[in-house]
Amino acid sequence: MPHFQDDLDHLKERLLVMAGAVEEQVRASVQSLVDRDHELVEQVLAGDDPINRLHIEIDERCFRLLALHQPVATDLRVVVSGVKINSDLERIGDFAINVAEATLRYLEHPAVKPLIDVPRMADIAQGMLRDSLNAFVRQDSRLAREVLDRDDSVDRLKERVFRELIGIMCSDAQVTQSALELLLISRHLERIGDHATNIAEEAIFIASGRDVRHHGRDGGPRGADPAPRREE
Repeated sequence: MPHFQDDLDHLKERLLVMAGAVEEQVRASVQSLVDRDHELVEQVLAGDDPINRLHIEIDERCFRLLALHQPVATDLRVVVSGVKINSDLERIGDFAINVAEATLRYLEHPAVKPLIDVPRMADIAQGMLRDSLNAFVRQDSRLAREVLDRDDSVDRLKERVFRELIGIMCSDAQVTQSALELLLISRHLERIGDHATNIAEEAIFIASGRDVRHHGRDGGPRGADPAPRREE
C-alpha cells in the first residue's frame, strides 16, 4: 500500500513540525522569564493559533487514514498513537502559554531569586519532548525509555523550587505573589515533562505492542502506587 505509506510518513512529518513549534513556544516562554522580555512574552501568546490549526489538521489526517485504509497491527498503533500524541503536543503548547501568562504577572514585580532550576527544568523537558518524538518516528523503545527516566529529574527540580520558594515566602511576605507565579511556572514545566512522558509511552507501545503506562522500565509493576497516565 504505497499510498498509505506515503500518507503515514506525511503524518509523522506533520507531527514533527508541530513538536518543533511547541518546543519553540516552551523555549521562548522560559527565555522571556529569564530575560524579563515583555515583547517575547507577547510573541509566545500570539503563537498559540498556528499550533491549534496544526492540531486540527493532524487529527483530520489520522481520522482519514483510519477511514480510508483501515490499517492493522503496527500501522494501526501508529495512527491511533498519532491521535494521542497530537493531543499531548497541543497540551504542551497550552502549558507554554500558561508559562507566558504567569511570566507577564511575574514581571510586574522585582525578581524574587536568581533563576537556575526553572530554566534547567525547561531544558530537560524540551529534551524529553524532542527525544520522545524521535522515538515515535524511529520506533525506538530504548530512546523512549530514556525519556521516562528523565521525568524523575524534572520532578526533583520542581520539588527543590517549591521548597526554596516556600522558604522565601515565609521570610518575606512581600514577595508572596511573585513567588507564587514562579511556583506556577515550575508546575507548568513539570506537566510539560509529563506529556513528553506520555509520548514516550506511546512510542514504546508502537514499537513493542506493550502498554507501559502503569508499569516501570522493565515492564513490571512499579509497586503499590502505580503512576497513571498524566493528563491535563
